[in-house]
Amino acid sequence: MNKVQIADFSIGGGEPLALLAGPCVLEDLDRCLYIGRTIKEIACRLGMPYVFKASYDKANRSAFNSFRGPGLEKGVEMLKEIKRQLNVPIVTDVHETCQVEKAAEVADILQIPAFLCRQTDLLYAAAQTGRVVNVKKGQFMAPADMRNVVDKLLEGGCSRIMLTERGASFGYNNLVVDMRSFPIMRSFGYPVVFDATHSVQMPGGAGTHSSGKREYVPYLTRAAVGAGVDALFLEVHDNPDEALSDGPNMVYLDKLEEILKDALAINEIVRGKMNA
Repeated sequence: MNKVQIADFSIGGGEPLALLAGPCVLEDLDRCLYIGRTIKEIACRLGMPYVFKASYDKANRSAFNSFRGPGLEKGVEMLKEIKRQLNVPIVTDVHETCQVEKAAEVADILQIPAFLCRQTDLLYAAAQTGRVVNVKKGQFMAPADMRNVVDKLLEGGCSRIMLTERGASFGYNNLVVDMRSFPIMRSFGYPVVFDATHSVQMPGGAGTHSSGKREYVPYLTRAAVGAGVDALFLEVHDNPDEALSDGPNMVYLDKLEEILKDALAINEIVRGKMNA
């Protein structure tokens, strides 16, 4: 498997289980710094490489008037300040080709949202920045179909690729995670990430916004690590009920360390079997 270098660590190829985590969307800067700093402290205690995650714009909110974030210009400046103060790599979403160059000023990882994973122009633009590109598998995609996504990125000159599982549509307002997805996508030769919090989302489940069942995050996390993922993606908030986006599926900050400890214990067993 190809290892993906990010800052001073690598993901994949037997490297330590990594963590991509933070609030769903950029809110108040002080709150984002508090969440990020606390996650970093937890990750350091556990020996996990850490990447701060937050979106400057949530372009696919259910309702027109839902909070989307500070926008590209202000959001990038906020992410630069978070990166400066916390000294951690950054991952953020890009939704249009016109956003890619600006987002790449701060992002170590450019993330392609699940709904946009087949958008050739967006993939190609992200690939040409030289940044790591993490693509979330669409809820409508079979894991084997992500091979075509990898090929598009390679055509754009990007070999630092990660693929993320976040569940597949199962009827209305529900997602299900097929654990076969992880070995299938890892067979392409690139690290695979599990998005544990969006996997428990219920898209549009509350009418004008999405719902979710965060109580299942620990179970799915343990199962995914048992299936051999290379990194975990978790949206985390100190008070998800106050969060401006995706609160019902976000993990409470004070519950994160327990989830990660279980994941790391399982990961040790899995890595031992892989290396046997």
